[in-house]
Amino acid sequence: MTAFRIRQAAELLGVSDDTVRRWADTGRLETSVDASKRRVIDGRVLARFAEQLAAQAPATSRKTVAQSARNHFRGLVTKVTRDTVMAQVEIQAGPYRVVSLMSREAADDLGLEPGVLAVASVKATNVVVEIPEE
Repeated sequence: MTAFRIRQAAELLGVSDDTVRRWADTGRLETSVDASKRRVIDGRVLARFAEQLAAQAPATSRKTVAQSARNHFRGLVTKVTRDTVMAQVEIQAGPYRVVSLMSREAADDLGLEPGVLAVASVKATNVVVEIPEE
């Protein structure tokens, strides 16, 4: 299984390295030690933790000054649901949950499982950009 170093985990969670270390030191986030004696976090553990953090995040309000989302969302696969033909893949990219539908063959070929690092590339013909009232 994939293991992530503290810096990588912090980047994926959208927090500082020190925050991840504090969470690990207090037992909030489970870590282990790799062959090089470095602290690492199992990908499945990190994926579950990312989901928990996202669930605790305050709801996005309409008080944003200005925003336009990027087309690439780097995150952790948190769930893969397969049937005989299709697969539904959920990625937690910081506070954003991205869901993709693809063929089961594609999901299998990519080795998509909870805890795997992935990038969701989004191409849309209709993207709405809003600037709310102040």
